[in-house]
Amino acid sequence: MKTTIAALLCGILFGLGLSISEMINPARVIGFLDVAGEWDLTLLLVMGSALIVTVIGFPLITRRAKPVLEERFTLPTKTKIDSPLLSGAILFGIGWGFAGLCPGPALAGLASLSPSIFLFVAAMVAGQFIAIKVEPLIWK
Repeated sequence: MKTTIAALLCGILFGLGLSISEMINPARVIGFLDVAGEWDLTLLLVMGSALIVTVIGFPLITRRAKPVLEERFTLPTKTKIDSPLLSGAILFGIGWGFAGLCPGPALAGLASLSPSIFLFVAAMVAGQFIAIKVEPLIWK
């Protein structure tokens, strides 16, 4: 139960951060990607802030013997850059560039009750379902 409450609180904090920084507004992302036009630095500042917190916090957290609410750390062990990673990153980037949304901001944006965000989330879920079915056929 503690883990669930911690996840809920972290999700709320993350959603508030996305909302306050206006990262749930696709125009912010499109403005960031428009380097030839009126470039909007907002997203760069948000990502830079997150990177600073991660660079400082990650080593402090992983020095502990175990996490606060779990028995052990579950960190990724895969270190190879492979075709599934690259193709997924490319598809993610194309979707992000077209829609101006990625999964976190889209889910936080549901609170706006915007029909376009609901449509995006529905398409995102459909894409995840298709990927689960197709992935084993492609990456045998």
